[in-house]
Amino acid sequence: MNPRTDLALEVHETSPSPYPGVDCEELSLESAKITRIQVMNQQGSQAIGKPIGNYITIEVPPFSDETAADDTRRSAITVELKRMLPETGAILIAGLGNDRITPDALGPQTVERLLATRHISKELSQSLGLGELRPVSVIAPGVLGKTGIETAELIKGVVDQVSPAAVIVIDALASRRLSRLGCTVQLCDAGIIPGSGVGNQRQEINQHTLGVPVVALGVPTVVDVVTLANDLLTQNDSANPSLPQESSHMMVTPREIDTVIAHAADLVALSINCALHPHLSPELITALV
Repeated sequence: MNPRTDLALEVHETSPSPYPGVDCEELSLESAKITRIQVMNQQGSQAIGKPIGNYITIEVPPFSDETAADDTRRSAITVELKRMLPETGAILIAGLGNDRITPDALGPQTVERLLATRHISKELSQSLGLGELRPVSVIAPGVLGKTGIETAELIKGVVDQVSPAAVIVIDALASRRLSRLGCTVQLCDAGIIPGSGVGNQRQEINQHTLGVPVVALGVPTVVDVVTLANDLLTQNDSANPSLPQESSHMMVTPREIDTVIAHAADLVALSINCALHPHLSPELITALV
């Protein structure tokens, strides 16, 4: 059985030997473990089931802990995000997901905490002592069931109007293991397919469809029941596990998911704000938003 997961790291872990066309590097930044996976060619893409690009997984202490301005978790995400973004130019950030479904609310909750600056003139920002702010636009496009419009179409329309140098999309992801919920962040420059983790794939959001570089930032918040059960049974050396057919439509999420989402949104938002406005202190950014 192929595990249902959005994390390139988890796909890579299931391989008994190195994938051809895939390079993996591990490093640590204080309390954060960083795994950089590069899918280098079509052979690697077919082997790992992911588009060509860079996938960075950051494993950190639980999001349930409060996020401090000098948090090493924030530093790790900020550093890796800056590596993927152009150094200059406007940025559009889209928070994907349904704000009425808690495990899917990461995107909408994160954008509420972001510093939107495109409307602030250079003269005004300097008069406020903020220096020259990078133009940032923020949207929460909602979901197809509420808007009747594909998320990719909405983002493309905004891209055509504001002409950003890059787009950041934020979304909840699916993992194969409960242990990665609430303590993992994935960054990738290959874009994203909304809903793929829960079997509800929509139009792709990537550089090809939008015409500008796309960095996808996600946090796993759910585990597919069948994937989880098979993972647990495999760990217990159970042969030929059998699961009820109706379980294929069920997902598992932590009981404290509301706290996980709120704290993850705090952490992700502060990390993005610090990456886009490095001349501002985390404390000042927190006060501004």
